[in-house]
Amino acid sequence: MTKRIGVLLLAGAAVMAAKEHEAVLRVNEASRAFTEIMGAKDKGIPQNILEKAKCVVIVPGVKRAGFIIGGEYGKGEMSCRTSTAGFTGPSTIRVEGGSIGAQIGGGETDLILVVMNDEGARKLMKSEFKIGGDAAVMAGPVGRAAEADTDAFMRAEMLAYSRARGAFAGITLKGTTLRSDDDDNAKIYGSKVSHEDILMGKVPAPANTRSFVSTLNRYFRANPATNKPMSK
Repeated sequence: MTKRIGVLLLAGAAVMAAKEHEAVLRVNEASRAFTEIMGAKDKGIPQNILEKAKCVVIVPGVKRAGFIIGGEYGKGEMSCRTSTAGFTGPSTIRVEGGSIGAQIGGGETDLILVVMNDEGARKLMKSEFKIGGDAAVMAGPVGRAAEADTDAFMRAEMLAYSRARGAFAGITLKGTTLRSDDDDNAKIYGSKVSHEDILMGKVPAPANTRSFVSTLNRYFRANPATNKPMSK
């Protein structure tokens, strides 16, 4: 009997370790997907957009189905700028429902949301929010030298992008819900932490997420004259 209990405890520990490993792997996958997108010649997000960004959401491999209007499900990572030189550790979020642009057929899409102002950041810090209802989102401009200083882009709370079948472009989002995944965050950080505390920089980024944070700091280079930490 004691031996059987020991086996069950070991099996349970192995399952928990596997889930923790999966949560951390997703952080690394988000970093990899963003690096690949920005590495495509003249096809990345404009640098002046990145310089002004307050937060970013990266959801690698959103699963989709349907024709034009379909259902989506995926998990990804969100991080916010807390100084002109640094981003917070990641907070895991779920993407559910709605539609992502004019994606046709089944498959997977990498999704990126660039949050452009404090109001958009505050909305995304809620445990649950609906894109297109709670927040104003526009399809973002593409290309390193793309004109991204128009009033429309600067007024947008968030700019949305997707990569599907190798193509990267600004996209529209309708009815998509994003919610924090507190269970995965607990696996990544080693204890229960709140979505908002992570994004406000109150929780240090653990060692297993430093590559993700480093990637954001490398590409979202801040211009001190145009970007400041989010006001509390």
